[in-house]
Amino acid sequence: MSVSTVFLGLSVLGLLLSIGTFFRVRLAGALLVPTFLIGWLRGELALQTIAIELAVTALFLGQGVHHDPRGQLGLALTLVSWGLLVASHVRSVRAGAVLAEALAPIGIEPERDVSFLHGFPWPFRFGHPEVRSEIHVEYGPSLPGDKGGRNRLDLHLPAGARAGDRRPVLLQVHGGAWIMGDKREQGRPLMAHLAARGWVCAATNYRLSPAATMPDQIVDVKRALAWLRANVADYGGDPDFICITGGSAGGHLSSLAALTPNDPRFQPGFESVDTRVEACVPFYGVFDFLDRAGDRRFGKMADALGPMIFKCRPEDDPELWDAVCPIARVHDAAPPFFVIQGSHDSLVFAEEAVRFVGALRAASRSPVAFAELPGAQHAFEIFHSPRSAHAVRAATAFLEHVHAEYRHRVSRERSA
Repeated sequence: MSVSTVFLGLSVLGLLLSIGTFFRVRLAGALLVPTFLIGWLRGELALQTIAIELAVTALFLGQGVHHDPRGQLGLALTLVSWGLLVASHVRSVRAGAVLAEALAPIGIEPERDVSFLHGFPWPFRFGHPEVRSEIHVEYGPSLPGDKGGRNRLDLHLPAGARAGDRRPVLLQVHGGAWIMGDKREQGRPLMAHLAARGWVCAATNYRLSPAATMPDQIVDVKRALAWLRANVADYGGDPDFICITGGSAGGHLSSLAALTPNDPRFQPGFESVDTRVEACVPFYGVFDFLDRAGDRRFGKMADALGPMIFKCRPEDDPELWDAVCPIARVHDAAPPFFVIQGSHDSLVFAEEAVRFVGALRAASRSPVAFAELPGAQHAFEIFHSPRSAHAVRAATAFLEHVHAEYRHRVSRERSA
């Protein structure tokens, strides 16, 4: 096989991957995860992908492939592929306008100080000189289904935080389809940004299936909330102001926690603890296991995850399945929500978020903001990119707005 033929083959592959990144693709079965990974990594690391492919292309050009018609065709296809990646990156840079539009009705204007090259050199660098961390803090005893370390959380604090500061608190819940994942893996850009601005952030683990069975996961999130309520003041946090966030399964669990304060079914043995939160920011969360609207024509979540997570079918225990669906738990006293979703999400469809937001707005007395980010895949905010940075700044603006209103309310009550 000639060098030109190899180059042409790689160019065709690269173009196909870029098409799968720029356009929304929904596939089922064995192609589901590859579709997600391709769109996610190439979409958020578009410039890095171009840089790598540019170096590889230069090597082929050094072998003279541009003198061969097959090499020339490969070069043309490669340029088209890079054009699609640049267009994908431009959508990422422009995400700030979509997020600002979503928050405008609430009177919030997020910061937009995100450069075109944000995250390009170091997309996975999460440390911050003004933030310190305390890791593996136990929020309760190890329970059945805990294979080790699932009863722990990490705290990310402003460097100068001291007991009694009464700083706002955020609880981050990781994703991983309720069967995998860890507190160290997600929400890092948001927590670092907030902690540098004075927040106390906690990232929690929870028991995972198949060792654990729903609702064990939400019980553990509530246990983490209970621990924060009792102990976060020692780390400088305000136990009366706790917000919650998370992505994917963490988006589901954070939303469910926000909508079910003090539900005794999810607080066995600590029913009297106040587990209310002041606000919720779910990223690409699962809001309806049962797909009531029929948005998923294939790959039904109940079929795929039910046997492993619930250990039963919906018809076997309809009360349980309904109880853990956030869309079925909306009510007029729900806290403020800011729902963030990607239009190209191939794991959790955007239509599900739209329906959840509609149900929440119809019921809740609190503000409900919603942003559907064009071109964004699942897990888009896990590491640094322009789109991730815009989402972090928008979530920060929303949470700080809620905190400002809380402080105003407390001040007014003390003056009364």
